[in-house]
Amino acid sequence: MRRSHILPAAAVLLVTTACTGTGGGSSDDGGDPQSIIWLIEEPEDAEALQALKDHVATFTEESGIEVEVNSLPLDNMRTVLQTQLRSGEGPDVFSWGSGPGFGGALAEAGLLHDLTQEYEDRGWEVYDFARDRVTFDGKVYGVPGEMETIGIFYNKDALADLGLSEPQSLGDLEAASEAIAEAGTIPMAVGDKEGWEGGHLLSMALSSTAGPETAEAVITGEESWDSPEVAQAFELWRDYNEQGFLPESPTSVDYDTSISMFYSGEAAMIPTGSWLVGEIDDNVDFEVGFIPFPAPDGPGVFTGGLGSGPYVSAGTSKTEAAVEFVDFLASPEHGEWTVENLHTIPPVPVDTEGLDVSPLFAQVLEDTATLGSSGEFGQNIDVLVSDAVNEAMYDGFQGVLTGQTTPEDAASGMAAAADQ
Repeated sequence: MRRSHILPAAAVLLVTTACTGTGGGSSDDGGDPQSIIWLIEEPEDAEALQALKDHVATFTEESGIEVEVNSLPLDNMRTVLQTQLRSGEGPDVFSWGSGPGFGGALAEAGLLHDLTQEYEDRGWEVYDFARDRVTFDGKVYGVPGEMETIGIFYNKDALADLGLSEPQSLGDLEAASEAIAEAGTIPMAVGDKEGWEGGHLLSMALSSTAGPETAEAVITGEESWDSPEVAQAFELWRDYNEQGFLPESPTSVDYDTSISMFYSGEAAMIPTGSWLVGEIDDNVDFEVGFIPFPAPDGPGVFTGGLGSGPYVSAGTSKTEAAVEFVDFLASPEHGEWTVENLHTIPPVPVDTEGLDVSPLFAQVLEDTATLGSSGEFGQNIDVLVSDAVNEAMYDGFQGVLTGQTTPEDAASGMAAAADQ
């Protein structure tokens, strides 16, 4: 997942409050039992934050439960969240990532309220694969956040002008990239300055070229990272860079610059996630398609992942109010609201008929719903492995693009990190 793409920057006062823990709702003697704090990752769009607060106000009107929305940048949340939760001064509800490295670490530390019975009592209809990502030692601790798919957005007009159609295989993608480069356009707007982008690029290549089963086996430890399939996924991106399919010096290109290249038409394609749909709708004047990263012999598979979703602090004295708010966030009505207002895809079945969405977003919604119900997709590596493996992946990918690391050494570095 991008770091992060959904929710908005809060005022400095909110950030300061969340950092210091003052005003927190988890203390045993703290505050109005009908007033809770919800901590979210800081987004980029202030208008979206206000829209979210207005939406949450409808919950307050119906329930009588006041919700104070605080936000922090992801890096700050990583630093302070466990400390806040352990002290009992943290938020009552907070949105955090799924998988063992995020929600799993907090569950292991005993910092999360068990929601298993709530799923049964309240009938939360979360896709099975998504529920599995917030299940640890047989207990369900959270409601997963928005679903995300990672693939390739492409400029339909630019490809049509060159007599190219939608790539249906790896060979098609490479032939299209050669034609685009010859026409003087960057084939793929790839930036890897911040490091995390390389994790997405490796995830999509591994899932489609080796197959989702192999990718999952490597991620779960059934197979080693030090394998030919992983090395070949690194090698693919090295070769694309050497062939001129990427911008010059991609490790010097940050994510925002890469998407600007696509918006302006400087690049014809961009490999990234479905979270970009709303921005694409707002920023381009050409028709856009979205495809999985192709496989050698066919269309390939989308890489699937989940954004941050709500958990309840084990230390809150306001469990009933907190769970009531999570019930609101897990509702189909909230899911429909996020589709229309945040351009995100909830991990629950949503009736999209009559919703006001663009043709591109309608396609992404349909594709993602199919993946959610079938479970047939690739794995997004960075939310499923340890920080050490992620750092080895990010460093290895940048080293491969700069020619300082071989694909084999990058794969070996991930294997060594996994063995720590």
